[in-house]
Amino acid sequence: MPIRIDNDLPVKKILEQENIFVMDENRAMSQDIRPLDILILNLMPLKEDTELQLLRSLSNTPLQVNISFIRTVSYESKNVSESHLARFYTDFDSVKNRKWDGLIITGAPVELMKFEEVEYWDELTKIMDWSEKNVTSTLHICWGAQAGLYYRYGVSNIKLDKKLSGVYKHYTFHKRTPLVRGFDDSFLVPQSRYTGVDKDAIVNNPLLEIVSESDVTGPYLIIAEDGKNIFVTGHPEYDTLTLDQEYKRDVKKGINPDIPVNYYPDDNPENAPVKSWRCHANTLYTNWLNYYVYQVTPYKL
Repeated sequence: MPIRIDNDLPVKKILEQENIFVMDENRAMSQDIRPLDILILNLMPLKEDTELQLLRSLSNTPLQVNISFIRTVSYESKNVSESHLARFYTDFDSVKNRKWDGLIITGAPVELMKFEEVEYWDELTKIMDWSEKNVTSTLHICWGAQAGLYYRYGVSNIKLDKKLSGVYKHYTFHKRTPLVRGFDDSFLVPQSRYTGVDKDAIVNNPLLEIVSESDVTGPYLIIAEDGKNIFVTGHPEYDTLTLDQEYKRDVKKGINPDIPVNYYPDDNPENAPVKSWRCHANTLYTNWLNYYVYQVTPYKL
C-alpha cells in the first residue's frame, strides 16, 4: 500500500530506506482514486518509534492511505519535542467535524492505573464516543484495547502476577472471519504488559467475539459489532529491538525483569533477537484495512 504522509515527517527517510512505498503529495494527487483517511491517536511516549512501527504495518496493500496523527491536549508528552508535535500532530477539535475511514488508538504505559485516573481519560472517552458515528472502524492496540473494552463494553482489566514480556504462540478461531484470513494455525506475537482482560466477561457479551488467543497470554483479537470496533491486546507492530530496549531499560531501573520469552536465541540477552512476527503483523493490518475499512466505508464520507 502506498502510504501518504507528510513529506517532512522524519521517519519517511527510514521507510524509504527499507523499501517501503511512501507516496509524496504530488503523486498522490495525480491518482484518480479516493484514498482512505486513517487517523492515529498516538498515546505512546516515544511517538516517533510508534509512528514508524505503525506505518510499516500499514504499507502492504495496493490502497492509497492518507495518515493523520492526533495527540491528547490534556496531557503533555515528555519524550518528544514540541516542534515535532506542532509540525506533525493536531488535536481532536481539529478533526472532529469530519468523517474518517479508520481510527487507530495505540497503547500507553498507564495500565497499572485505574482507567478513570489516567490524566487524559475524559478526552479519550470523548474520542471513542465520537468515533461511533464518525469512523467506519476503530482498531485498539494493547492498553488502547483494554481501555476500549472497558469503556465500550464494560470489560475490566486484570493485574497479572508479573509482567508479560516476550513473543508468544497464538491460535486462531473462526478461520472464515476476514480479520484472520491468511493466518497460519499458530503464529507469534510480541506482548509487553502488566495486565490482561477478563475473558469470561468477553465470552458472556454477545457483542464481542474472540477470534484469536494464546494459552499463556489470553484473548488476543476481539471483534465487536462486525468489526466496528476491533481490539488487539498485543503489539504485532513492534520492531525487532523494541522488547530488547524495554528489557534493558527495566534492568537499568533495577526492576529485575524476567528475560523476554522466546525472544533472544538461547534466552541470552547478549544475543541479537530475531524477528519472527512480521508476516502476521502485515496480514493483520492489511486485513483490517481491506475488510473492515475499504470494503465497508462509503465512497463519499
